Amino acid sequence: MLRNDQLAEWDRENFFHASTHLAAHARGDTPTRIITGGEGVYIQDRDGAKILDGFAGLYCVNVGYGRREITDAIAAQVSELSYYHAYAGHGTEASVTLAKMVLDRAPDNMSKVYFGLGGSDANETNIKLIWYYNNILGRPEKKKIISRWRGYHGSGLMTGSLTGLGLFHAKFDLPMDGVLHTEAPHYLHRADRNQTEEQFSAYCAAKLEEMILAEGPDTIAAFIGEPILGTGGIVPPPKGYWAAIQAVLRKYDILLVVDEVVTGFGRLGTMFGSEHYGLKADLITIAKGLTSAYAPLSGSIVSKKMWAVLEKGTDENGAFGHGWTYSAHPIGAAAGVANLKLIDDLGLIANASETGAYLKSALQAALGDHPNVAEIRGEGMLAAVEFCADRDDLKQFDTSATIGPRLAAELLTRGVIGRAMPQSDTIGFAPPLCITRAEVDQIVAAMKGAVDAVLPA
Repeated sequence: MLRNDQLAEWDRENFFHASTHLAAHARGDTPTRIITGGEGVYIQDRDGAKILDGFAGLYCVNVGYGRREITDAIAAQVSELSYYHAYAGHGTEASVTLAKMVLDRAPDNMSKVYFGLGGSDANETNIKLIWYYNNILGRPEKKKIISRWRGYHGSGLMTGSLTGLGLFHAKFDLPMDGVLHTEAPHYLHRADRNQTEEQFSAYCAAKLEEMILAEGPDTIAAFIGEPILGTGGIVPPPKGYWAAIQAVLRKYDILLVVDEVVTGFGRLGTMFGSEHYGLKADLITIAKGLTSAYAPLSGSIVSKKMWAVLEKGTDENGAFGHGWTYSAHPIGAAAGVANLKLIDDLGLIANASETGAYLKSALQAALGDHPNVAEIRGEGMLAAVEFCADRDDLKQFDTSATIGPRLAAELLTRGVIGRAMPQSDTIGFAPPLCITRAEVDQIVAAMKGAVDAVLPA
């Protein structure tokens, strides 16, 4: 058996970690954490520490860890058929079954689902579908895509461009041409403090229309947005936001891509965020909750409106020239089938609504009066606490204070994982949907203790 120090040495010498300060990790300035097991909402590291995962990995382990129903389904699939591709009409029982299960749960206007591996590649697929769609309709100039500042849509070339966070652009030569960013619907940070939520929503819609007119409506193909901003700070939309935005999109015949990688399959207390906020999407992006991350799988759900044009395109031009080797991988599909059944059987969507509301209210009771708490917000099983130097004028801490990372580190010493969200002093929570009220109390107590340690009132 490897000694822990040897494994840590191998890690620093050989492993290129995602979203990591590379030099600090290589020097040993940051910890190496090697996870060895998990059960329910808890994970365990190689040293035996039991930690409540208040972020479900990366918003993804919706059903919790250690679910034998899913691992048994994966094992059975591997034993029967470990792989076959989805090209030229091929499929497996698992991939066909999962496609039907997804469409049965999706909004009524959706038609087909294309499976990939992760949210980034699903949004890359979406971009190609949008461009193909407009070419078939004889609109070759209608190609630009509008995203939002603080949105997150992946970290590929085009998907990293769609993402509206500087960390994913700086020194990568992003965003690429053809991607635009409009106002973030972050009501707390509105420039006009006198605006109501409805007025701020109208302002966001007006700024979007202003951008469309400046660029030329005939050049704008699509608008992409998460139902609730995720990595950008777990920010629910202000009242009336999505109704106002959709009215502008309809006016200029612009497609709507709803990125449900985080919100799909129950996290908001509804099956989809589209249902929650009254969104009528042309494309829906899914991943994380599709398999609860027991195996990689993503999807692009295509509307009936778009599908009719895609069919027309292949009648005119031959086979649709897009695919991944691992599209609709049967292991991922088998995990997805078992996962969606578990979500239903365990009543996890109702628990996300009820226990998620309890999480938000408990955080409010514990921290709402703290002089450095700017806002406590959330929806369903998503919650965030944003901090500031002065809550009266929302003055921000100097970045050198590293308040978010320090709070996350203090949380971890108390046996709870919370995420320091990028580009703000915000701690986010997105625990597994199976969490109980007693486990929520553990999160809140740890958060209170972390705040008392870092920001004593």
